[in-house]
Parts: sequence; structure tokens; C-alpha cells
Amino acid sequence: MGGEEVVWGINYRRLPKRPPLSLAEERRLIAKAKRGYKAETEEIVLRHVGFIIFRIHKKAFPAHIARFGEDILAEAVFILYDKIKTYNLRYRDKNGDFKPVRFSSYIWKRIDGFILDSLKEELAKERRHVSFDW
Repeated sequence: MGGEEVVWGINYRRLPKRPPLSLAEERRLIAKAKRGYKAETEEIVLRHVGFIIFRIHKKAFPAHIARFGEDILAEAVFILYDKIKTYNLRYRDKNGDFKPVRFSSYIWKRIDGFILDSLKEELAKERRHVSFDW
């Protein structure tokens, strides 16, 4: 397709780009989101939908993306809301040193695990429902 990334009928390269958030700005938004500010929560979620799409493309075969991608994306967005609540703004490493972590780094393993679990579940459902014409 000439280098254009079209997913589920949407050309993601043509969507308006927002400048990346600095770590400080990202943490400020998360802090407000944790206190219940809806606008900041939505901003963090919207800024990470592209990350979820990227991870889906890294973990799933194109045929699986075409069949299950929209459902996986829709369900994975709820993970973002949960992870905002559990994100530790005061995280310290093993040595006790303050170590701020990007939100995408915090969520990537959970998102990848969810993608793989969802694919396994969907494929298992399909295998159970296969009927044979004997």
C-alpha cells in the first residue's frame, strides 16, 4: 500500500499527529488522572492507542489482526484505564533510587500478554466450533 499503514479501514499515518509528551508532562497527566480528572485520563488513553495498535502488529499475524484486531484493540483500551490507576508515580529501583518510568514501558508486557491470551482464546473457540461434513 505504498508505505501507508491502513488498519481496519483507517489510515493511521494520516491522523493528526500530536507532539510526543515529555516524561514530566506524561507523569503530570497521570497524576491528575489518578485523582479522577477525566480530560487527563482520556488524554493518556488516546495517546497510547497507537502503542496498542503497534503491539498488536508486533504480536499477531496479519490474518489474525484482520479477524480479531478490532476486538483486541477495544478490550485493550480498558487495560489502559486500569493501569493508570496502578501506575506508581513514586517508583524506586532495587537500590531505592527514584526511577520515573514511561507509561508505555509500564504497560507493554500487560498489553502483549493480553494480545496473546486473546488470540489463544479466540482460536480455541474456533477449533471447538469447527463442524465436519462427513
